[in-house]
Amino acid sequence: MAISRRAFVTAAATLVASTGTSLALTAPAAAAEAAPFAEGPPYRIPVSPDDTADELVSKASQVRPTARQIAWQRLERTAFLHFGVNTFTGLEWGTGDEDPDVFQPAGLDTDQWARALRDGGFKLAILTVKHHDGFVLYPSRYTGHTVASSSWQGGQGDVLRSFADSMRRHGLKVGVYISPADENQYLHGVYANGSARSERTIPTPVPGDDRSDGPTFTLPATDYGAHMLDQLYEVLTEYGTIDEVWFDGAQGRIPPDKVETYDWDSWYTLIRTLAPDATIAVSGPDVRWVGNEGGFARENEWSVVPVQEKANGRMDFALSYDAPDMGGRDALVAARPVADHLQWWPAEADVSIRDGWFYHADQQPKSVQQLTDIYFGSVGRNAVLLLNVPPDKDGLLPASDVTRLREFRERIDRELPEDLALGARVTTSPGTVTVDLGAAREVDRVRLAEDIRYGQQVEDFVVEAERGGAWTRVAGAGTIGASRILLLSAPVRARRWRVRVTRSRQAATIGEFGLYRSRL
Repeated sequence: MAISRRAFVTAAATLVASTGTSLALTAPAAAAEAAPFAEGPPYRIPVSPDDTADELVSKASQVRPTARQIAWQRLERTAFLHFGVNTFTGLEWGTGDEDPDVFQPAGLDTDQWARALRDGGFKLAILTVKHHDGFVLYPSRYTGHTVASSSWQGGQGDVLRSFADSMRRHGLKVGVYISPADENQYLHGVYANGSARSERTIPTPVPGDDRSDGPTFTLPATDYGAHMLDQLYEVLTEYGTIDEVWFDGAQGRIPPDKVETYDWDSWYTLIRTLAPDATIAVSGPDVRWVGNEGGFARENEWSVVPVQEKANGRMDFALSYDAPDMGGRDALVAARPVADHLQWWPAEADVSIRDGWFYHADQQPKSVQQLTDIYFGSVGRNAVLLLNVPPDKDGLLPASDVTRLREFRERIDRELPEDLALGARVTTSPGTVTVDLGAAREVDRVRLAEDIRYGQQVEDFVVEAERGGAWTRVAGAGTIGASRILLLSAPVRARRWRVRVTRSRQAATIGEFGLYRSRL
């Protein structure tokens, strides 16, 4: 019997907590596996300040991810590409009054980007279609601050078109970042102009519009909210399938008395209608920010967390975004006075390969060891890694970064080579899954996953090896979630291995139990 991310679930045990610490075996996961996943189970459950601690834990155990969240979690490694006028001005945060003609990527080669990311092991890439400066990397009908106002390619350039085509051609999914903040639209009196929300027809008609007839929407928005809706409409209807829409919550460097309350509910509605399978992150209902820009998740990262709804439907943290515990028992209780719901809201860990988010010639990429540590601190802790790799002024990923991406993938391939548990014999008993390798093998990496279609349940577990006729603890941790990778301090040689869940909220279905010997 093969043990792998896909196959192990058919042999795994479904573990049910009794009195919160001991476990009793119920039905094999194979029975549940036979039923197709449906969107039915709730990904968000209401909570009340009157809920007891036990009621909160019980509700958390019932939260399930949506199909799009499961698909997103399986990506593991995603990429960010910060590119725009900042690339040429040397700024990290533009001003909105840049001369568009500064944008001159004479050697733009998005196929080079795609090859480098594919060879680095990435599955999805997100382009900064618009950063806070408001400069747009496609010829939008709704602003003059775009590539069409540059002499680059005679005003006919379209970075987004080239990017999307290249990513798909090389097997990567396509993501877009459209900054809610817009310094250029502030200078033009649209952003943060104090306009009230009113019903707007999207797309807004423009003279000489050559688009074929498409769907129209009537949605509440401010002047600027309608501007964002128009740009979202362009991107989501003219550039093929978009797999992720990435927002942050920045307001821009505008006077403190000038605030734009974003029309999140209308933006979400438009995205869900035009791109129903697209993940909306990180100011969005599908994915949350991990809380730092170093690429590291918490030691125990929960995907089920307390949330509160803010203005215009924005999903926000009930606890501080950088709280050391986001979803454990104590966190559920601490959030009780302000939380509206418990929600499946998994973590994305973002970091740049260089010190800055945009390209700067005096910066160098992180070392392979740094990137490896980040991988184990993100993917290895139930998060998805979002690594920024900024193109340079020529429109290319720097040769040093391309080399580093390839070295990074090769290093992870050596850290986690062939799974020794493939083809091994698996047995289950109450609270335990045991793997017999058939012969003693050295192991120094253990990879575990819950089948998250049934929620995130494990609160504590141990990994043990049978040595000298006795079971010996070799590793352990708290949460598992969609991915937990444990690095043993030294190789352990044993034939029989087991994972034993010692505390679980509800039925804990182990979906993967991989054993590896690194080749370093």
